[in-house]
Amino acid sequence: MGGPVVRRPVAWVVAVILFAEALGIAALNWFMAVAVDRQHMSLAGLDADRMSMSARIGAVVFGLYFALCALVALLVAVRNRPPAGFGRVLLISVAVVHALLGAVSWGLVGWNAFLYMVVVLALVVLLLMTYDRTDDTGAGETSGPGGPGGASGGDDGAVTGPGPEGDPAPALRKDGTPPAGPVTPPAPTTP
Repeated sequence: MGGPVVRRPVAWVVAVILFAEALGIAALNWFMAVAVDRQHMSLAGLDADRMSMSARIGAVVFGLYFALCALVALLVAVRNRPPAGFGRVLLISVAVVHALLGAVSWGLVGWNAFLYMVVVLALVVLLLMTYDRTDDTGAGETSGPGGPGGASGGDDGAVTGPGPEGDPAPALRKDGTPPAGPVTPPAPTTP
């Protein structure tokens, strides 16, 4: 029970950092759009209005992307469960984005920006790696009359069927001790 509580602060920190990045990225792109629009800048003959509109679209898209990733991290922190499905994909993608930005920022911005990107990358990876899917079930819980293995023994509570992952090794009793006496191996199955 104490394990998931230790991991919870990482999810909160990642959520706060990603929300701050969402606001920062959106504000930076919006500022660039305003600067291009007011000064009628052009790059290689591109229209200033199109450049300004592209920067505004980028502000909205990237701001929403980082905010959505922050929302996933916030849900992980509140629910204290690992991210699954699309949320996990989003967190993996934001980790890749920080790795790429870190590599680019070393040469363009400096080591401070690189260090920040690496720290955020490490926090996102830590968030993804510290939650274990087996923590959700817990030891000794049963999921029905046959327990997690699907087969139960006699009155002594020993499980005689395969273990929780379908391995041929016998599962443990509900109190965590190995079953007493001979264990009946599972019958072979045919497809």
